[in-house]
Amino acid sequence: MSSPAPTRPELLQALRDSVAGGFPVAVADLSRLVRIPSVSWAAFDPQHVSDSADAVAALVTGLGVFETVQVARAPIGSGADAPLGQPAVLATRAARNGRPTILLYAHHDVQPPGKDEDWDSSPFEPTVRGDRLYGRGAADDKAGVLAHVAAIRAFVETVGEDFDLGLALFIEGEEEFGSRSFTNFLTAHQAELAADVIVVADSDNWNITTPALTVGLRGNVTFRLTVTTLEHASHSGMFGGAVPDAMLATIRLLATLHGLDGSVAVEGLVSRDAETPDHTEEQLRREAALLPGVTPIGTGTILSRIWSKPAITVTGIDAPSVANASNTLAPSISVKISARIAPGQQGTEAFAALETHLRAHAPFGARIEIDDVDTGNGFLVDTSGWAVAEAKTSMTDAWGADAVEMGVGGSIPFIADLVELFPAAQILVTGVEDPDSRAHSPNESLHLGVFKRAILTEAVLLARLNERV
Repeated sequence: MSSPAPTRPELLQALRDSVAGGFPVAVADLSRLVRIPSVSWAAFDPQHVSDSADAVAALVTGLGVFETVQVARAPIGSGADAPLGQPAVLATRAARNGRPTILLYAHHDVQPPGKDEDWDSSPFEPTVRGDRLYGRGAADDKAGVLAHVAAIRAFVETVGEDFDLGLALFIEGEEEFGSRSFTNFLTAHQAELAADVIVVADSDNWNITTPALTVGLRGNVTFRLTVTTLEHASHSGMFGGAVPDAMLATIRLLATLHGLDGSVAVEGLVSRDAETPDHTEEQLRREAALLPGVTPIGTGTILSRIWSKPAITVTGIDAPSVANASNTLAPSISVKISARIAPGQQGTEAFAALETHLRAHAPFGARIEIDDVDTGNGFLVDTSGWAVAEAKTSMTDAWGADAVEMGVGGSIPFIADLVELFPAAQILVTGVEDPDSRAHSPNESLHLGVFKRAILTEAVLLARLNERV
């Protein structure tokens, strides 16, 4: 594949000037979105997600270039009584004169904030400290939303409103809760979402000065595991030592999921062989905040463990708190299990392996229940298409550094759905995060320099595609 022509210098400078001039507005718009606590999880007020969707729709409408802008929902599952998913924003503008259509994706919902005391500033009060903007969703993924909005602004300001590029914008409202209505939404809006190129702005960069194109994502399996050994709680002094309580059984069962070195020990979960860039243990320790004396787990290169091998994490546990602990044998314990699976393995296949393992290893005859199951497939990007070359050129123009092709340990399962429904579309996975963004964690933040360069990257890509015949 031949290299694409360089961006015209006068066009690149005009886009750079427009992005710089509009950057304070982009940060202000992002801050207003961050103030809306749009947590999409079932236990949180769904009105906030609706308010966030309306705010995004207003921003998109204000661009003045889309033929249609709507806030829409799709059902979760099938049947007349199927509940509706969270609201998404969908905007479209048809291509003209043989130009391609580009679909820009991000999500406006966010993770729960956790405990306020774990944050250095209020999670839903955007706060600038140094060169970073702190707040839940400031990076993941409301910055992705604003990167699209600000890039379109700069593109239109530079080339004018009478452009030929086809544009579609899809801002999802439940990515952090498993995208449960995603497939139905795609099916209902297939015509509006059809595109030659799909940009998913929900990933990472190599560091704050080097852009990255994500070419590999792990899949995921999540579920609730309940372990039960007793019909009711009993006195731990009277029966302890003879009666297995659920906590003991749960601890013993969870321990079978890993080997002594921390590697996953579940038969049927596979790894993928792939070369990885250099990444030292020292860098891992800094980025992951490993305490002194705590060792990494697993085998192989650091990045192969994160990008190409399975991982199993217990992300939550329902059990008596220390403050409320009594001298009783617990009859039942529930835990939330989150497994990441290597690109190339099907989520349903991985879940079957996990279920088989757990039922086979239940200690003391404990009863096992598994429910609230979600599965998602991983993804490998085909890097041979012209869109990847266009994206890399745009990144080099905006960052002044060549892009790194990287994998990501996290999951974006809906990309597999996009590929299935739009097999001819070329997928570009980009993002506004960096290794210090702490997405999903307290003190989540966005590096403002990365944000500006991400906006410029996309503005350059839009301008280049607008000239592509």
